[in-house]
Amino acid sequence: MRVGITGGIGSGKSIVGQVLVRMGHPLYDADSRAKWLIEHDGQLVEGITMLLGPWAYADGRYNRIRVAQLVFDQPHLLHQLNALVHPAVAADFERWASSQHGAGLVFMEAAILFESQFDKLVERTVAVLAPDRVRIERVMRRDGAIRQQVEVRMRAQMPPAEMAQRADLTVNNDGKSLIVPQIIDILQRLSE
Repeated sequence: MRVGITGGIGSGKSIVGQVLVRMGHPLYDADSRAKWLIEHDGQLVEGITMLLGPWAYADGRYNRIRVAQLVFDQPHLLHQLNALVHPAVAADFERWASSQHGAGLVFMEAAILFESQFDKLVERTVAVLAPDRVRIERVMRRDGAIRQQVEVRMRAQMPPAEMAQRADLTVNNDGKSLIVPQIIDILQRLSE
């Protein structure tokens, strides 16, 4: 069974993913694979270069900061960029998942699981949730960001209430609730 894990910035979805890996479950990190594919998948590199121009890559490296500045100011370009990247990630996930012989459960961790329609690649979905206050504090501590920067990034993501509504299962990572027992419960429910 393929299971998607998502959560907003600072929710702790990566912690849940790390716990699953330590428990022996294969995990596909869509965000890091997308970054790798953007630099190493020849067809994707060609598509991005045709869309944005040769400046999108400097010395063979993706010019992430400059591209981000451009596409977030021009939503139509962001949409076109995603239309190139998301299918490449979906195909990469399909190849990876098919290679996980003997695994009863495989997981895909993706910050934008629903927005990218990666939820269509999995049978079940899990949303990792935490109160905004906790998320802001985590990201400020982790990234050295100021509160306003974190709030802007949070507003650009799917609201947690919508994520919880769309997900099949949830993990409460409020900093007080233990997550390992919740993960064990989810694994049992997925096995039924």
